[in-house]
Amino acid sequence: MPLTEDRNTPRRTGDMLSLPAAAAKKFYAGAIVARDAAGNATPGATATDILGMGRCKAQVDNSAGSAGDLRVEIEKGIFRFANSATDPVLVTDIGGNCYIVDDETVSHTDTNQSVAGVVWDVDAQGVWVKFE
Repeated sequence: MPLTEDRNTPRRTGDMLSLPAAAAKKFYAGAIVARDAAGNATPGATATDILGMGRCKAQVDNSAGSAGDLRVEIEKGIFRFANSATDPVLVTDIGGNCYIVDDETVSHTDTNQSVAGVVWDVDAQGVWVKFE
């Protein structure tokens, strides 16, 4: 039905989201957080069935909990992570995907790995990953 008066429309900036924590997982501030097939936050790891979501805002310890007992605040944006020593992301990968090795490392290829995000830049300290 069309509006007949002003409306206070809620707004989200898209730079933060919250997901339920997967069972028996600990999340460290600054780590890569992924979403598993059940929709839970899980720390970045080598796997084919997760999707990089962003950077963990604050430590969450659900190591003794069930899925959904706690929530993980995830920041969107561009963040620098470690570059794989054995399968490094290259400058020529800028604009393409990089892949999750663990909760602090990304790599060039997707062998048994899921997408972390888009390569924004590569420098001597690591890989700048854009999480959208």
